[in-house]
Amino acid sequence: MALVRSDPFREIDRFFQQAFGGPGERTWGMPMDAYRKDDMFLLQLDVPGIAADAVELTVDNNVLTIKATRHAPSMQEGVEPVIAERSWGEFTRQVLLGNNLDVTKIHAEYDAGVLTVSIPVAEHAKPRRIDVTVREDAATVASPRQPEAVSS
Repeated sequence: MALVRSDPFREIDRFFQQAFGGPGERTWGMPMDAYRKDDMFLLQLDVPGIAADAVELTVDNNVLTIKATRHAPSMQEGVEPVIAERSWGEFTRQVLLGNNLDVTKIHAEYDAGVLTVSIPVAEHAKPRRIDVTVREDAATVASPRQPEAVSS
């Protein structure tokens, strides 16, 4: 007697795989975490199994677009996949950066399947102290006129 893993949704999954491009081939977003650290905005995205040179970052109108491509595994003749759960294809994620970040100084690092994108806060958006000066020759402002009493 053999044990067989039963999956009631297998046929539905197979339908979607066939309808939207074969096993594993899908266009997905990348899981992402976002952090604020001092004067820096940090994004961390999971891109496991993707080479650093297969990751592309672009900025257009304050929208950061991150694209990565994982190629389909090559199969030897006579090898038939039994379970194919790992996704491949093009992965895309877009992040609206707004006007408070300096998009000219974006830095990206890739380590162990995690892409870290550092975006500094723009100088004009950083908190700053505004000094108050005292004028010695300040002109006085006339006090506002009091409304006249209305007689009945």
